[in-house]
Amino acid sequence: MTLSRRAVLAGGAGLGMIALSGVALTLLRHPAGAEGLTLDDVIGDPDQPVLGNPEGDVTVVEFFDYQCPFCKRGHSDLLAEVSDDGNARLVMKDWPIFGGASVLASQLVLGAVNTDQYAHAQNALMATPARLSEQDVRDTLAGAGLDPDSLYASYLQERSRWDGLLGRNSQQAVAIGLQGTPAYNIGQSMYPGAMERSRLRDAIAHARNEA
Repeated sequence: MTLSRRAVLAGGAGLGMIALSGVALTLLRHPAGAEGLTLDDVIGDPDQPVLGNPEGDVTVVEFFDYQCPFCKRGHSDLLAEVSDDGNARLVMKDWPIFGGASVLASQLVLGAVNTDQYAHAQNALMATPARLSEQDVRDTLAGAGLDPDSLYASYLQERSRWDGLLGRNSQQAVAIGLQGTPAYNIGQSMYPGAMERSRLRDAIAHARNEA
């Protein structure tokens, strides 16, 4: 399925008719670069770690950065809603746009995938205050019982895989026309900006109805 104007815009024809939390969704500008992008590209990258229910009937995607204060502020609600829902896949798309510390954070957390510590490492960094130095990233992971050097070595062992994933995430964000983090794809619709838990719940329900 190609991401048409309806799919890439926040709300498209269907969501444009509803308001979540009393506020109508704002449309994203449709960029020419999104014409060849498919929904499967966004939600089904084979290298992308998946949280929540891997077999869920709705996929919630968040483009995020480990230094984004709004991403961090909403992370616990996002995890809680996905957990309570029980039938949602969660894809956290690293889009490190705030500099070197963000890139390092993504590299180290992706390095935790093969040790089954991905969610633990991610949650440790998402619980920090907004801006981080590279040393802050390392210290936070060490404080969570993880070895930053081992995580980086694990990342390097599969560097082509993880760098490829990060590159595709960035290309997708640019093609869709995202202006920053966070941004969510739920079902076939994009939602730019932070989302309260009630809006997440409504968007997931809408995606099920839309399907």
